[in-house]
This record gives sequence, C-alpha cells and structure tokens, in this order.
Amino acid sequence: MKIIGVSGTNGAGKDTVGEMLAERHGWLFVSVSDILRQELTRQGLPTDRHHTHQLSARWRRESGNGVLIDKAVDFYNSQKGNFKGLAIASLRNPGEADEIHNLGGKVMWVDADPKRRFKRATSRQHGRADDDKTFEEFIAEEEHQMHHSGDSATLNMAGVKAKADIFIDNNSDDLEEFIKKIERALSL
Repeated sequence: MKIIGVSGTNGAGKDTVGEMLAERHGWLFVSVSDILRQELTRQGLPTDRHHTHQLSARWRRESGNGVLIDKAVDFYNSQKGNFKGLAIASLRNPGEADEIHNLGGKVMWVDADPKRRFKRATSRQHGRADDDKTFEEFIAEEEHQMHHSGDSATLNMAGVKAKADIFIDNNSDDLEEFIKKIERALSL
C-alpha cells in the first residue's frame, strides 16, 4: 500500500492534496478530522475544533499516538476498492508521522503565507463557526497547535513538521501549479 500523510498549517491546502490524489490518481483520501467529527456527531457532541482536539487526545491516550492513522488504514482496508494509495490528512501529532513512516509511507508538510492562509480559511463555505475569527485569533490558534503542551497525546504540529519528508509551498492562487508541485514531489 502506498501511503502519504499530509500535514501543515491551517488553510495551506492539505485537503486539496488528498482530493487531488483521489480524483486524478485513484487514491483513497481519508480526513482524520472527518473521522473525529463523525464520532462526535455519533456521541451528540459539537464538532468544533475544541471537541475534535479533545477527542483525538483521548483516543491517543487510550490507543497510542498513531491511533488516527490506524483508523484511516482500517477504513482503507474495509473499502476493498482498487485504490492506488492512501492519503491521510491532517496529521497533528508526531506519533501520526511515526505511524506513517512505520507503514513505509511519507509525510508531506504544506505551508503558505499566513495572510494568504487566513483568507482561504475564512472564505471557505464549510459553514463552520470556528472558521469565523480575526487574523490575530487565527494566528494564536495556530501557535497553540504548533507547540507541544507537555502532554504527548495533544497537538504538536511542529513535531510533525520536524518529521516531514516532503515540503510544499502553496503561495500561489494557481491550483494547477499547486497540483503539479505535488505530483512532481510524489513522482506521479
């Protein structure tokens, strides 16, 4: 199984990577955020970032820091489809990067200028209330997610970035240019 874990800053284009691999190259794209939101919905809880972060930390404490990768791989295996690979976004804990590497995969870090990412994140049509924030709040939230809190089960995106194999800059508004960068980086 070919596997790529995608991480990066908010609004950088992580989901676009997974969607492109699915649409153009026959990969299965699994969003760990979707897995978390589905479980929260099942439990009757809000699906905002605060609750997804709490649930992911609880699962990591209970089943190890690679648990979200394991759930995505289990989903991939249950599909019995003829997929050419598995793209998983968004890795937010170094244990998830470790699990991707243990499975023989690569970790991709996607980034862009903060103001460009803020514009993308706040213009999304997801209807998510937690995307409605000021630039200062956006940066403060990201800063919180980037650094280790002392609890290895919580978010530590800087730790994921340190384990990344591929780095993609997405400062262009040209989607085709971004896709070509990804394809070149993955030799597709």
